[in-house]
Amino acid sequence: MTAAQSQRVAAIQMVSGRDIDVNLKEAGRLLEQAAAKGAAVAVLPENFAVLATDQMIRCGNREVEGDGLIRRFLADRARELGIWIVGGSLPVATRPDGSRIDDRVRSSCLVYDANGHQVARYDKIHLFDAMVEDAHGQYRESDTFEPGDQVVTVDTPAGVVGMAICYDLRFPELFRALREKGATWACLPSAFTWQTGEAHWHALIRARAIENQLWIVAPNQGGQNSERRKTYGHSLICDPWGRVVSERDQEGPGIVSGDLNMEQLTELRKRMPVWEHRRL
Repeated sequence: MTAAQSQRVAAIQMVSGRDIDVNLKEAGRLLEQAAAKGAAVAVLPENFAVLATDQMIRCGNREVEGDGLIRRFLADRARELGIWIVGGSLPVATRPDGSRIDDRVRSSCLVYDANGHQVARYDKIHLFDAMVEDAHGQYRESDTFEPGDQVVTVDTPAGVVGMAICYDLRFPELFRALREKGATWACLPSAFTWQTGEAHWHALIRARAIENQLWIVAPNQGGQNSERRKTYGHSLICDPWGRVVSERDQEGPGIVSGDLNMEQLTELRKRMPVWEHRRL
């Protein structure tokens, strides 16, 4: 197939912790594997470089526009490997307009092209403030993060990707908006807890794919990230019919890859034009 019809995308699963240098080294190793498997686009999980709440604001203040260790890592790896990288999420202490945030940071997903240029930024809109029956108990992302307010799509070698992060998955109106803006696939960098992932990960991803007729590429954290936090894993790629075409069904770091067949998507949208049938 031609590049316009099908391109390989990789979802990278990690078990990130507190040590940024260790996390970046592991991310680099997995990105190399993705490139070796022929991926044109690789998607990292949420908080791939640091997964420790007490480090987010300090780290975010170092990741100002155009600078910062994590930003340089993403740009350098994209250029060296010749692939697009969807940079999971990292804390950033500035808004897209460049204004500084005083007491919190944004959870930002940065996209780099194969030349190492940043071509898009999405700031997580929906923040995870919830009680979960695990060792962590209460999650309060809004204490640390300021929510974003922009719906973002970007044209990639694999098609137009709609950007979402983790808890965004529970809000179908965002995915409707992404489809409205021309998305043919959606990325979902995540750090789903074990409990919520076991209950809802597959069901929600398949629902968002089916109702919007989108490919979904969902890399997740997967393992024991700290004494109190365990993430679900099961990084996967789901087709627009709701079929899981590739999945990592074990804990620990690794990659899954698949070809996003846009002929299949176009034919499905033609045969079942649900978008044209909407009444509300």
